Amino acid sequence: MRRSKTITLAEAIKDFVSEMGLNDKLDETSLIASWEEVVGRIISIRTTKLYIKNHILYVHLNSSVARNELQMLRNPLKNKLNEKAGKQLIEDIIFR
Repeated sequence: MRRSKTITLAEAIKDFVSEMGLNDKLDETSLIASWEEVVGRIISIRTTKLYIKNHILYVHLNSSVARNELQMLRNPLKNKLNEKAGKQLIEDIIFR
């Protein structure tokens, strides 16, 4: 017996993710995974912890020099990350 409405596995997964409300979390995870691509290898090496909570990106660094440089580039970096995500995902960045 053949079903009248068949969908692909990709469509089924997309529907499931949407119904469970996981789109934002997947976008956040994707953004964190692209951190090195956005900031470069040197800053990425000095990053010890990176997470997003309530649309705020928390970046823990082991270098005070890198922290100060990123402090000055906060707004352009936020814009670049949001552009990478394709939507307004990050409202602020906190460097620690």
